Amino acid sequence: MSRQPHSIDELQDIVSRLPSTRNEDWKYTDLASARDISSRWLAAGRESLSLALQDEVEAVTHAIDANWIVIANGELQHPVDVNGASRLDDAPSSDTALAELNAALLKDGLRLRVEDALDKPIGILMIDGTEDASVSQAYVEIEFAPGASGEIIEYHASKGDADQYANTIVSVAVGDAASARHLRVQNRAAHHVQTGHTSVSVGRDANYTMSGFDLGGGLIRNDVIIDIAAAGAEVSFDGLYLAGEGQHIDNHTRVDHRVGPARSRQEYRGILNGHCRCVWNGKAIVHEGADGTDADQANHNLLLSEKAEIDAKPELEIYTDDVKCSHGTTVGQLDETSLFYLRSRGLDKRHATQVLTHAFASDLVARMPVDAAKEALATVVEHRLAELLDSDPDTFS
Repeated sequence: MSRQPHSIDELQDIVSRLPSTRNEDWKYTDLASARDISSRWLAAGRESLSLALQDEVEAVTHAIDANWIVIANGELQHPVDVNGASRLDDAPSSDTALAELNAALLKDGLRLRVEDALDKPIGILMIDGTEDASVSQAYVEIEFAPGASGEIIEYHASKGDADQYANTIVSVAVGDAASARHLRVQNRAAHHVQTGHTSVSVGRDANYTMSGFDLGGGLIRNDVIIDIAAAGAEVSFDGLYLAGEGQHIDNHTRVDHRVGPARSRQEYRGILNGHCRCVWNGKAIVHEGADGTDADQANHNLLLSEKAEIDAKPELEIYTDDVKCSHGTTVGQLDETSLFYLRSRGLDKRHATQVLTHAFASDLVARMPVDAAKEALATVVEHRLAELLDSDPDTFS
């Protein structure tokens, strides 16, 4: 890979410059653990002994019918038989410390180009598993040619008791009149760390739909940046985060409306239990001259425990007049009337809570844009909800 530092000191310098809570966009999320894991891994000579991951790979790839590509511990697994897929030989540009770290340590990048209409989804499984502390990088470029259409599944998983930090960058370009449907699932081991940056550019009269599901991980940060620079674009993206004891999940989103008319809609929902913390910061910017913009953002959170914390911040910046924009956020507990009704019908508190939390999450599961993954992901979400309800012994006391 190009532009790769050769000395430990250079790499340690990049690690030292990873975002801190002094940065306004990172005030609620401390990357101290990512810096610590990275420093220890570099000091150990960037060596980690890989675990056997075949069972975990098959569990994902056999459950969802897709053309799968596997990136294990940052390395592209061969053969890659997907049309339009190739190894990326050039390191990406580095405009932040996280991107610089990604470029410096990247083993294998992946480029996908969708030329026509896909007959089935393309799945990208990024999975890590090592016997000792490790760091992995992934970089994926996805391009939908003008008029093309298709579905992408981006699945993150991990295995093992050792400390792990994964740093992922995904770039999506949706050409004029193209239609892209993107499903992102993060289901890492409960104590692992991941930072992810997704940037999307949307062309004229193009459609981009995304759903993100954060189910695992110890410390997770997702940045989704969407650029609408052509008229007629339609963008819709959802997120569901389920956090239990000890988890920290942070979602930052930004949509730039540079021209109009165009439409964007985003809705994120969270279910939190036990001592955990989640962050949602959604921003929509309507630039001067983007007349006819229609932008809507919503965030709803269900707190099952008094120890759970959510920091929610919807933001609108509007620099033109002819627009239709709305935003809002809600934070609450289970509706006592609904709980009483279900319990009066014979359900105990746990099962009544399970019914209501399922209803809260089901809309986003039903709206996920990749039909081939709905059944499998609904099962995973149900399993995670059951774990979540049991993560705090005080929930049903």
